[in-house]
Amino acid sequence: MLKLLSVLTFLTLTLPFLTHSFSPDHPTDRRILVLLDDLALKSSHSLFFKSLQSRGFELDFKLADDPKISLQRYGLYSYDALILFSPSVDRFGGSIDLAAILDFVDSGHDLIIAADTNASDLIRQIAVECGVDFDEDPAAMVIDHTSYAVSDTEGDHTVIASDDFIKSDVILGSKKIEAPVLFQGIGHTVNSENSLVLKVLSASPSAYSANPKSKLSNPPSLTGSAISLVSVVQARNNARVLISGSLSLFSDRFFRSKVQKAGSPKKHEKSANEQFLTELSKWVFHERGHLKAVNVRHHKVGEADEPAIYRINDDLEYAVEIYEWHGKSWEPYVADDVQVQFYMMSPYVLKTLSTDQKGSYFTAFKVPDVYGVFQFKVEYQRLGYTSLSLSKQIPVRPFRHNEYERFIPAAYPYYGAAFSMMAGFFIFTAVHLYSK
Repeated sequence: MLKLLSVLTFLTLTLPFLTHSFSPDHPTDRRILVLLDDLALKSSHSLFFKSLQSRGFELDFKLADDPKISLQRYGLYSYDALILFSPSVDRFGGSIDLAAILDFVDSGHDLIIAADTNASDLIRQIAVECGVDFDEDPAAMVIDHTSYAVSDTEGDHTVIASDDFIKSDVILGSKKIEAPVLFQGIGHTVNSENSLVLKVLSASPSAYSANPKSKLSNPPSLTGSAISLVSVVQARNNARVLISGSLSLFSDRFFRSKVQKAGSPKKHEKSANEQFLTELSKWVFHERGHLKAVNVRHHKVGEADEPAIYRINDDLEYAVEIYEWHGKSWEPYVADDVQVQFYMMSPYVLKTLSTDQKGSYFTAFKVPDVYGVFQFKVEYQRLGYTSLSLSKQIPVRPFRHNEYERFIPAAYPYYGAAFSMMAGFFIFTAVHLYSK
């Protein structure tokens, strides 16, 4: 009995912490599990970790092969995001494996993967499942003889100074990135038909992927701007994944390095790695680009209560409020492309919602002259933003027998024909009876 009470007490105290996860109302109160190849990475990549901690994240550092690590406890996730800084790991410790990580993302949690030249098959397989293919040659690195970072030694031009960023203020912030980003690692490709994967940092047209220590005997399989250096994925459940082919990209050395791109006279006192990854991590962890819709309502024009059923040709109003998270508070989301559908098998009405610039979106329209079970649907998907999928079902009935107008204007010709026939009949009768 004493044992049972101890277990119950433990569960009562710990479950609130275990169930604590990403909430649209508290997006910065999150726990992140960081899996490392070597604990020395805590100091060599400390600037990146401190950036996360300064924004309210709690980091739990573990070795990737620690036999005690687990993403779940008592069937509930203990963490809200996962960072894999363990490119060479062949097998994770504890209960973490490929399936566990994919289930973690499928449950709506976020993931950062940093690969490198020593990337294991396990890390490559996780990337493949996220829609990204690393170069199959294990010795290959991205090489660029025209956009490399100038240094005192000639080198092999594997340290690249890239400034081909995705054009999205939502993903990379509104402040322009002036300096190039330093990158040294392996390249990858994304499927152009996969709309969920986006290239955030691309190689220049002169780049290629090959073994820098050997001469090229065959044309490289990855060349030019098709090579992605850093990519992101936003899944259909709004989980976000960042995939980088370089672990050095996150290092203090690259954060603090001066940079000059080959062919450019401009020298930058500091690379853009810190700004780039800080802004990108804000997006990955939903500190930016996260939308929520509240107070969805509809009613007849002139009324306030939501009806249980509409009648054909009723005039109705539809409204919804949409807000965007701006790091510390929810602010009104302002756009001119939010649309609502009145849907049954296909859209019968498609209206662009008007806005008061304070987060409220609204419109009015007439119910179509078709009865059945309809839905108000808002499907909003824009680059960098979490998708909104709103649906409300409502039946539409025809007129009752006593609700039609006494005289229908469209039937006036028929009324006239009937009365003219009767009048003609009486005239014909009178003429026939009284004529001699």
